[in-house]
Amino acid sequence: MIKYGKGVCYSGYRENQSPRTRIFPTYAQVLEDLTILKPHFDYLRMYDIQEHAGTVLKVIEEERLPFKVMLGVEPGGEISNPKCPWGGLHSEAEIAVNKIENLRQLDRMAVLANRYKDIVMAVSVGNESTSDWHGNLMSAESLAAHVRYLKTLTDIPVTFCEGAHYWKTKGAPIATEVDFICIHSYPLWSRKRLDEALGVNIFDYEENRAAYPGKQILFTEYGWATSCNDSMDKDQVGEAEQAEYLAQVERWSRDNQITMFVFEAFDEPWKGGNDPIEPEKHWGVYHVDRTPKLAYTGRKARRS
Repeated sequence: MIKYGKGVCYSGYRENQSPRTRIFPTYAQVLEDLTILKPHFDYLRMYDIQEHAGTVLKVIEEERLPFKVMLGVEPGGEISNPKCPWGGLHSEAEIAVNKIENLRQLDRMAVLANRYKDIVMAVSVGNESTSDWHGNLMSAESLAAHVRYLKTLTDIPVTFCEGAHYWKTKGAPIATEVDFICIHSYPLWSRKRLDEALGVNIFDYEENRAAYPGKQILFTEYGWATSCNDSMDKDQVGEAEQAEYLAQVERWSRDNQITMFVFEAFDEPWKGGNDPIEPEKHWGVYHVDRTPKLAYTGRKARRS
């Protein structure tokens, strides 16, 4: 059982840094970020086990910061997916290589998690890997096997992170194996208005709770973008809307003692394409220069 706390998705990539180019935040930059986040959050969620994750764990240990961390991996595609709009086609040879490397990623994550066992609160075998649009699509049965395999390498709780819809429609084989379920819920992507948004999150939670009784359910992504192109309703997007939405969700989360990870800590310019206003770059509760958006301007520290 994961103890209730406030979580945030953390990728510390600044201008001219990204996991694609393998230009990673420095120790000093990570320390600056975690010092900003420390008054507000208990848990951090990370998405891969490249150098950045190792630096974050090292900073937490050496600086004696109070965070617990969820680690994750990004598996390579094991199914060729023509539905992916940015390219999800994989040859049989590529899939064979990916299947081997995916297990090796789990090996590496287990080594890192076990090294920092006092800090790592959970490990995830993937992120949205069963979503129909994903460029690195996997079957639920393969991910369930990954959960079983990872449990032979560590006794840290194991989970999988996926959109609420795909958990309910595809997730049964994985739900049997994981220690708890992690759902994602984004009213903006469904073009829901601010006054409807919290209801969407509650619906997603209740639907999955009914589908998987007895399993603890966390939100490992929810959030509100502050900039967008035509992919969303522009009149619903902005800092004021983000602040109001987060306030509503956080009240519900606290009242119901449901752990939720807001997506995300800081804006990340490397994400998405070349459009500077697209939402993928603008989910942070802080700007890329580390100044707070309206939701976190003057915000008091969380209550213990």
